[in-house]
Amino acid sequence: MNNLRYWIWFTQSIGYCTTKAKQLTFLYDSIEEFYLGGENEWRLSGLFSNKEIENMTNTPLSVADEIINKCNHYFFYLVCIDSPEYPECLFEIDDPPAVLYISGALPDIDDRMSIAVIGTRKASMYGIKSSYSFAYNLAKSGVTIISGGALGVDCSSHLGALAADGVTICVLGCGINYDYLRENAKMRSDITYKGAVISEYPPDTEPYSYHFPQRNRIISALSDGVLVIEAGSRSGSLITVNSALEQNPNKKIFALAGPVDSHFDGSNKLVKNKIATLVTDYKDIIDAFENVYVTTELEVSAQPSDDVIDVIPIKGKAPKDINGLRTNDLSEIPLHKENLNLSDDENKVYYAISYEPIHIDKIAEITNLPVFKILPILTTLELRELIKCVQGRSYKII
Repeated sequence: MNNLRYWIWFTQSIGYCTTKAKQLTFLYDSIEEFYLGGENEWRLSGLFSNKEIENMTNTPLSVADEIINKCNHYFFYLVCIDSPEYPECLFEIDDPPAVLYISGALPDIDDRMSIAVIGTRKASMYGIKSSYSFAYNLAKSGVTIISGGALGVDCSSHLGALAADGVTICVLGCGINYDYLRENAKMRSDITYKGAVISEYPPDTEPYSYHFPQRNRIISALSDGVLVIEAGSRSGSLITVNSALEQNPNKKIFALAGPVDSHFDGSNKLVKNKIATLVTDYKDIIDAFENVYVTTELEVSAQPSDDVIDVIPIKGKAPKDINGLRTNDLSEIPLHKENLNLSDDENKVYYAISYEPIHIDKIAEITNLPVFKILPILTTLELRELIKCVQGRSYKII
């Protein structure tokens, strides 16, 4: 528990999605030793910039205690990077989270077969039914289903796993106590009884747009394979696939057979370029793994009923409530425009910018691009009326 305080202090000083937390585990016997070494030790480590050292100096340890107290109040469980309970598959990536905030019980992910089921928030009925069916049958076979808790494919996948009385993990791009996607609140609560809702962010952290690409690396790291249900050419699901292959070039990628349609451009391209294996049945995924024990007695591929479909929220379509009425209370944060044909660097910059003003220095930190490269990209995005400069050198999306 003592180490936990210092790891939380570290994230509050340095931020998230960094390689430096893992590097510290190799350099020091404990994070407490690093903290007590003070500014001189922090400089000697050779890992930190002057700005980061200034942040560490100015961040009191009490901020960690406040977060721990909040977690205790809500019965959230915390696991830090040097804890025996920390998933080995997550530690193996270059930038594992220093702390995991958990509601529910994190399954022994290292000893269970796990598949990430991902896809668009604007899912078609085909995508919704397919994600539900694949997740149901995989979960019924003993596979852990991992997804991001968003509208559309994510939500349908979690619900399919729950309907099978299976295990599922929901990885959020905000704090687990933040009221994100109110219509999915019951689903998240149900997940905690058969799995876990997790995040690398403290409980009340807001869902900033750049959190979601960072969140995707956790989804891919926890998974033995990634199933793309429905993805357009600029879908965030492709970020998860790229993250998976960067973490492990041999990680198995699957894509559902889909129509020649813009909603499936990304999925079909993965198959065409031989990045993903085309699948039509959940058994195609199980058969791709040798020497993995799962239950295979199930023969009937479950399909969700129309009543189930009606309450699965999809971006741009309000779900029916329990009385059969549609509600407009969709509390998901606004999303970026899609199918813009941006370059890779332009895409990075665009998705680093949210509806809250963000300074160019923060954009550089998020994207790992130098400011001189970012400036012309910002100009291009402004000319295309995708972003605007709001104050000083800060920007927000339109």
